[in-house]
Amino acid sequence: MKNFIIILSMLVAFNVNARYVNGTVYDDAGQVLPGVNVIVKGTTSGVTSDMNGFYSIEVPDERSVLVFSYIGFETQEIKIGKRKIIDVTLSSSVNDLEEIVVIGYPAKAEKRSLNYSVADQLRGRAAGVSIMPYEQKNHNTEEYATIQENGFRKVLDHALSTFSIDVDAASYSNVRRFINNGQLPEKDAVRIEEMINYFNYEYKNPSGKDPFSINTEVAKAPWNGQHLIAQIGLQGKKIELENLPASNIVFLLDVSGSMSAPNKLPLLKSAFKLLINELRSQDKVSIVVYAGAAGVVLEPTDGNDKKKIMDALDQLQAGGSTAGGAGINLAYKLAKEQYVKGGNNRVVLATDGDFNVGASSNASMERLIEEKRKEGVFLTVLGFGMGNYKDSKMEILADKGNGNYAYIDNMKEAKKVLVNEFGGTMFTIAKDVKIQVEFNPAVVQAYRLIGYENRMLNDEDFNDDKKDAGELGSGHTVTALYEIIPVGVESEFVKDIDPLKYQTNSSQVISDSDELLTVKFRYKEPDGNKSKLITQVVQNQIRKSSNNLDWSMAVAGFGMLLRDSEYKGDLRYADVLRMARSSKGEDAFGYRSEFIELVDLAKSMSPQ
Repeated sequence: MKNFIIILSMLVAFNVNARYVNGTVYDDAGQVLPGVNVIVKGTTSGVTSDMNGFYSIEVPDERSVLVFSYIGFETQEIKIGKRKIIDVTLSSSVNDLEEIVVIGYPAKAEKRSLNYSVADQLRGRAAGVSIMPYEQKNHNTEEYATIQENGFRKVLDHALSTFSIDVDAASYSNVRRFINNGQLPEKDAVRIEEMINYFNYEYKNPSGKDPFSINTEVAKAPWNGQHLIAQIGLQGKKIELENLPASNIVFLLDVSGSMSAPNKLPLLKSAFKLLINELRSQDKVSIVVYAGAAGVVLEPTDGNDKKKIMDALDQLQAGGSTAGGAGINLAYKLAKEQYVKGGNNRVVLATDGDFNVGASSNASMERLIEEKRKEGVFLTVLGFGMGNYKDSKMEILADKGNGNYAYIDNMKEAKKVLVNEFGGTMFTIAKDVKIQVEFNPAVVQAYRLIGYENRMLNDEDFNDDKKDAGELGSGHTVTALYEIIPVGVESEFVKDIDPLKYQTNSSQVISDSDELLTVKFRYKEPDGNKSKLITQVVQNQIRKSSNNLDWSMAVAGFGMLLRDSEYKGDLRYADVLRMARSSKGEDAFGYRSEFIELVDLAKSMSPQ
């Protein structure tokens, strides 16, 4: 059979009009489907999707029709036209499902939940294994940094709020993984700012010399009618792919034994093939791998030599311990040797974060990556897997290493990060972006920043160009929300302290202005060392909220419910669903529709 497929492929290759089409097959729950039969209608030419739902097939011309079939799902026919990438969602077939019998043998007599779906059974069949319910032992060693939620601060005591931007979105896709697997996420896995910033917003494009525009808005808080929400949004300048500078990219890939699961190294390979397809002739790629030791498996290679790069990727296998520190040192060394002045020099680290040889503690990894960022090389961290996932370690690497961080749980997310948002993920347009807000005590009694707990800075850090902060990528949006208690509102969150002995408790209000706040921004050019300052005033004017603000408040509210925040007020999942449905707006890739489905799922799991 294998020889027949090889011969058939050679015959098809002789057709000078042959085209190459690839994509990913999903079920109607958004999970990838392995083992799906994909054939060119009217021929015997066909392939099956791999364990990550990925397929690639040669077709004669644009009139060709692809037929997707899988036991338990409706067959679908799609005319390819001029498309090169076709993602497909197959719907469950009730008639076919009735033919599948699932039998569970619990280890003990007591009743227990057997959560294996028919789709799970089919995935197992495609992989050549039987999936049977059993008493699962908990070997979860996932690690998340503790988050102490930001509380309200009195303006007379703390007029300034200073923080670094955060373009990471790993928390949202990780939360999605929890919910799709039938459980609510761990509290510390929920970073609200990353959930908000998973989505793009319709902010105005920058028009001046600065690489981003500033957008502000004020409205009533949906979870407390006496409070306000102030939104601060940045829109990064979008640079078209052909105008982006040449890239020097080092793939740093974890091939240790912990990466052997289908949702780790196999998914990683399929995901990185999407990224390889985006590379240009002026780009160069190297591959460094690490397990018990680190080594180079691909020397710097031109981006148009895609076959050579993919062949090196396909040969990788998982095994051994995890010397992450050694891998980082070697990857940065190679990136420095190939450094492109004025170009995009970046290490792309893909791992589950389970480092266990050499430098492996959070503190030692932090010191290592802080030293490496001085070399002018940026970092992208891509997380894979579950069970032993070390989110806290990867967040540190991205935060301290001039980087960004995403979690890849399926091929749809890989396409979002590495194709749809390729420029934002791979190309930095501003670094060390800091925000400092000064509140007017004549109008604002107290405030709290929603999220960004691990991005807070000391007030004096704002003017210190030696202090590291977040990076903004091409076309990225960044959104921050402040919850504000106006002057005159009685609140349980505003607490008094005893009178001080040697000084007065409060500062004197010297302004009678009706301004709500002043927001200041500092940023550096990607290769610069001196920051630039931008200032903008926000007036105390409350208007009907836009879709931008309503959507960000819906996502923030969902995060507060998942964290069981003490500040959620009387908010309910139904309120989040109502806000999200009314503010969904244009949803070209279906990310917002997926969010609404997640909220609905979480609602059904919650006792609320």
